[in-house]
Amino acid sequence: MAETAASRMGNVSRKTNETSVSVSVNLDGSGKAKISTGVGFFDHMLDQLSRHSLIDMEIETKGDLHVDDHHTVEDTGIAIGQAIAKALGDRRGITRYASIDLAMDETMTKAAVDLSGRPFLVWNVAFSAPKIGTFDTELVREFFQALAQNAGITLHILNHYGANNHHIAETCFKAVARALRMATEIDPRQAGRVPSTKGTLV
Repeated sequence: MAETAASRMGNVSRKTNETSVSVSVNLDGSGKAKISTGVGFFDHMLDQLSRHSLIDMEIETKGDLHVDDHHTVEDTGIAIGQAIAKALGDRRGITRYASIDLAMDETMTKAAVDLSGRPFLVWNVAFSAPKIGTFDTELVREFFQALAQNAGITLHILNHYGANNHHIAETCFKAVARALRMATEIDPRQAGRVPSTKGTLV
C-alpha cells in the first residue's frame, strides 16, 4: 500500500513570461490545501476542489494580475492537470469513471469524469453576470478546460439550474472534486489492472 501511495503524488513547476506556478498533489490525501494565487475567489474555489476531492494540494502562483486574472487561472489549471496526470501514472487499478449531481441551496450541477487519458471538456454552464465580485465568470470554463486537457480527463459539467452565480461556480468545483475523488480511488476488484480492455489508458 505504501508503494501505491508514493506513486500517486505529482509535482509540477511551470514558469512563463506571464506566470510562475508551483503545484504538488497527493491523490491519497485528506483534502489539505495550501493555496496562494493572488486571486481571492479562485483560491476559495481551489480550496473546495482540494477539500471535497480529498486530494492534498499545495499551489503557489504568481501571475500578471496587473493585466487581468486570465493567465493566472489558466496556467494554474494547466499545472494542476499536469500534476494529477503525474500522480495517476499509468492509471493502473483506478475506478476510472464517476459522476455526481451536487446540490447547493437553489443550485444543482452535474459533473461526470472519465480518467481515460483522452482530454475533452463538455461545458454546459451559463452565468447571468460577467463577474462574481471582481472575478470573470468566463474564467471558470477556462480553468476546467486547462485542467481536463493537461490531466487527460474527459470531463462533462452541466448546471441543471441555479440563480446565484457564486453558487453555480462553487457547485462546478465541488461536483468535479467529488467525481475526481471517486474516479481516482483504487478499486480493489481491479487487482492492479488498467481499467480498459485495451490494457492501457495512456
